[in-house]
Amino acid sequence: MNPLTIVQDSLYFFRTHLFAIVRLCLPLLVLQSLAEQLVDQHVESEARGAFDILVGLLFYPIYTGALILYLDSRSNGEQPPLKLLLAMGLRLWPRFALLAAISSLAILLGMALYLLPGLWLMARLAFAEYLLVLRGLGPWAAIKQSFELTRGPFWRVLGCVLAILVPLWLIDYASAALLPDEDNLALSLAVDCVNGLLQLLTTVVLFRLFMLVTDPTLRDSRA
Repeated sequence: MNPLTIVQDSLYFFRTHLFAIVRLCLPLLVLQSLAEQLVDQHVESEARGAFDILVGLLFYPIYTGALILYLDSRSNGEQPPLKLLLAMGLRLWPRFALLAAISSLAILLGMALYLLPGLWLMARLAFAEYLLVLRGLGPWAAIKQSFELTRGPFWRVLGCVLAILVPLWLIDYASAALLPDEDNLALSLAVDCVNGLLQLLTTVVLFRLFMLVTDPTLRDSRA
């Protein structure tokens, strides 16, 4: 299956299940945005980047872990309570936060080396979160297994990553350029939350690709 088809399938799923995804993830996205606003107001500009990363590590693993569990349950025809998914995401937080910290640091260092190493690492680490959440692997084992799984379909993985991230980056850049008034807390919060919800598309797309790579039956039936 080519990247465009995977993205189209993921967009359809995202639209169909948008209400449940909003209920699951939006409260934590709001808290994350509020925390980032506090950082911007009370932390010196030189240190904001590091504090923003810490804020992300506090909230991102919980709502992303819960979303991955939701995607897996819906793919199996199940519909567990959203509170249960959040509780399971919270239990995964220590391992997920460590994985997110390692991955973020590696990708940031790669991006600093003329972008291409960062994109390569982004593609090779694409399945690590799903392996941790759905297969119960530890952070280092999930990273190692992700490198193994993405060796063959590397270009397809990279194509999916770029197909979804480039438009999201452009939207984020445009919103920052068109709405520069940082004193309007409500507007900044709304924009951050909308952008955060859109960023969840990446999780949906890579989950779809992860299932195609790891499930031969699904891959054969949808090739």
